[in-house]
Amino acid sequence: MKFRLFAKLTKITVSLCLTLALMLPLALPTRAQSPDDPVVPISENASPSVAFDVNCPSAILMEASTGKILYEKNADQPLPPASVTKIMTLLLVMEAIDDGRLKMTDMVTASAHAASMGGSQIYLKEGEQMSAEDMIKSVVISSANDAAVALAEHIAGSEASFVAQMNQKAKDLGMNNTHFENTNGLDDTAEHHVTSARDIALMSQALIAHEKILQYSSIWVDTIRGGAFGLTNTNRLVRYYQGCNGLKTGSTQKAGFCISATACRDGMTLICVIMGAESRDIRNATATQLLDWGFANYGLYTYEGKDLGQVQVMGGERAYIHVSHQTFTCVLPKSRLATVDVNIRMPEVLSAPVQKNENVGLIEFCSEGEIIGQVPICAGETSLKMSFWQVFWRMVRGFLLG
Repeated sequence: MKFRLFAKLTKITVSLCLTLALMLPLALPTRAQSPDDPVVPISENASPSVAFDVNCPSAILMEASTGKILYEKNADQPLPPASVTKIMTLLLVMEAIDDGRLKMTDMVTASAHAASMGGSQIYLKEGEQMSAEDMIKSVVISSANDAAVALAEHIAGSEASFVAQMNQKAKDLGMNNTHFENTNGLDDTAEHHVTSARDIALMSQALIAHEKILQYSSIWVDTIRGGAFGLTNTNRLVRYYQGCNGLKTGSTQKAGFCISATACRDGMTLICVIMGAESRDIRNATATQLLDWGFANYGLYTYEGKDLGQVQVMGGERAYIHVSHQTFTCVLPKSRLATVDVNIRMPEVLSAPVQKNENVGLIEFCSEGEIIGQVPICAGETSLKMSFWQVFWRMVRGFLLG
């Protein structure tokens, strides 16, 4: 009996020593970068070299979900945008709705200043009230200058105050070639009301994140004032181009004919910006050309995020933790969509401590020998390092129960 007890204690002691040795830091592969930038596309904004030109002074084609630029021509040239300006106006309006400063059912009163706007309008009278939703529809569908000013005044107190917010938002979005002087793009008296094709793509990308806008911008005809006043979409591509769901047109003598057109096919949304075209037909034909080229040559590669199961944590209070990764999306030439290799770089055993959401591995995506992106593998739970006595009693309990 004494011998058996001695043997068992000896076995516990040996196992304890081995466990303590294993609790020392392990030489594990380097962990992924900080989760501040969880999905890392490689060379995401590189613009490809293409063999055709477009019939306008400035243009850009962007994939919306990734921001990848597929085509550009003089994309950073500051130019007057006409009513494409209203993309920024609508972005601030939708943000006001998001944070509760404005409700779709709120009644917006037209001031004398708003009612004085010329150009495209819904002919607001001073003192006339209309729901915020009908005002927004009027701006999106019919490019109503008066409704744009009325919404701005309702949110910020004055158009000038709202324009200051527009310019601040432009800075926040990295729109480096933009300066707004009004909310609607009327430029008869504007001295330096400009933006660029790239900047328009950036604010368009931000605006279409608000799905309600795309519901409005894809409408061909609608009405306000209880059906008494008709709205017709200024963007003819909505009716005639497959997949087009927005976004905003504009034209003045100074700006020429401009558009930010959005279209979605096979799960990929493209943003096409045309600036300074000579006519509406040229603008629409050029946008169609660029969108057709983008959809014909590019596709969206998606690797869905998922739980990868459990991984052992040596020396941890939790012996096993779940690990997972986020969805990875990348735009590729269609010829390369089937060539993507997925390499999971993950140690078989982790060493404690491990914090929840900590990067513990990496998934690398390669195509034709090029790394096209990375996504970290993250811990689903925390597993702190066990103390000496936790290790000891776990071993004792294991032997006594085993």
